[in-house]
Amino acid sequence: MDLEARSLQPNVKTMLLAKLREYKSDLNNLKSEVKRIASGNINPDARDQLLESGMADALTASTNQRSRLVMATERLNQSSDRIRDSRRTMLETEELGVSILQDLHSQRQALLHANNTLHGVDDNIGKSKRILTAMSRRMNRNKWIIGIIIAVLIITIAAVLYFKRVK
Repeated sequence: MDLEARSLQPNVKTMLLAKLREYKSDLNNLKSEVKRIASGNINPDARDQLLESGMADALTASTNQRSRLVMATERLNQSSDRIRDSRRTMLETEELGVSILQDLHSQRQALLHANNTLHGVDDNIGKSKRILTAMSRRMNRNKWIIGIIIAVLIITIAAVLYFKRVK
């Protein structure tokens, strides 16, 4: 880092070099503190500070740690219970969703069957309409033919009667 800071522009270089010196001094202080702690020459105040910021008695620190551990265990158990409840709810929801999907599938099949039946009925109605239209046309044609035949017969009868009287 020192080499990189020295290769930068002068205005940035001075600021970075100052920070680097500060970081080096902090690192040296931390190293000396680690050596002091590792050597076992810890004064009682530092020991108390390490054992829970001002607690003079190791038994009190142990009790406090135990109570924190019990609280953490209770929170963990509560979280586990919530996870179990959530999982159960998720499974119930999944079962409900599967049931709904099955119902929807059966309803879809019923609708498709009804649609096919309706198309068949529609086709049959169309055929019936064509047949009835053809029958209606034939009926009208037959009425006209019968009407014409009746008219011809009446005219023929009238002509025969007329010629019989004239003779």
